[in-house]
Amino acid sequence: MNIKGSTNIVGLIGHPVEHSFSPPMHNAAFEALGMDYAYVAFDVDPSDLKSAIDGAKSLDIKGFNVTIPHKIQVMDYLDEIDEVAGLIGAVNTIDFKEMKGYNTDGIGAIKAIEEVTSVKDKNVVIAGAGGASRAISFYIAKYGAGSLTILNRNVRKAQNLAEDVLNSGLIDSVKSGSISTINDCLIDADILIDTTPVGMHPHINDEPIALAEDMHEDLVVFDAVYNPNETVLLKEAIEAGAKPIYGIKMLLYQGAESFEIWTGKKAPIDVMEEALRKTLNLE
Repeated sequence: MNIKGSTNIVGLIGHPVEHSFSPPMHNAAFEALGMDYAYVAFDVDPSDLKSAIDGAKSLDIKGFNVTIPHKIQVMDYLDEIDEVAGLIGAVNTIDFKEMKGYNTDGIGAIKAIEEVTSVKDKNVVIAGAGGASRAISFYIAKYGAGSLTILNRNVRKAQNLAEDVLNSGLIDSVKSGSISTINDCLIDADILIDTTPVGMHPHINDEPIALAEDMHEDLVVFDAVYNPNETVLLKEAIEAGAKPIYGIKMLLYQGAESFEIWTGKKAPIDVMEEALRKTLNLE
């Protein structure tokens, strides 16, 4: 990497950030396109968030990704929030040109799924009702799903999220329920999305949220967990003859979306994916 006086800086703010996969992914993209940019991770304590944003503006930093625990509080320090990010209630990308916040997590999931199938008019089941589920649910609605069912152990959380998505006016049919009813819900489902931490390293042998016997061959199964690459749920999907989508794809596409927001250039997806796979030791 050739850092010069003219180099444009983008980066990540969070607490902690040392294990982020974003710097190698973005820096590989900048290098491949010959762009005078560098991506750096900044560990920002929550008490320093406002001063970090003010400082970034003063230093002419071009953009930030935002991760835990800043995704909600950072909205207080921006001039504008993208419509869907506002509905989600969280920001993971900042463009300093307009001091505008975006949420690319949901679009990352959509683009990962659309490598296999369109979301439009599909019956979608989402397991989990946390931040990732919220981001994905609104984008599933925005991209024209026929119906959405949100399942969670804490049914009240699922109900609250379902009500918020329905009230957005983006979709006409949103249901909620207990994750224990997933078998019944999968009978008519086209797409299953798992946003729970089940099967995430080091708990790679967890009992999956659904088994092969509950799936059908036309089902698309997306697991947002990317470590390990092939989760217990995806192993079940493969056994059932269903179509698996790996969590690394969401990580890739949310990063690509941020790249395009900052630079206005099309992200080199293949380069970014190769860098991610090397970082995750998948090659």
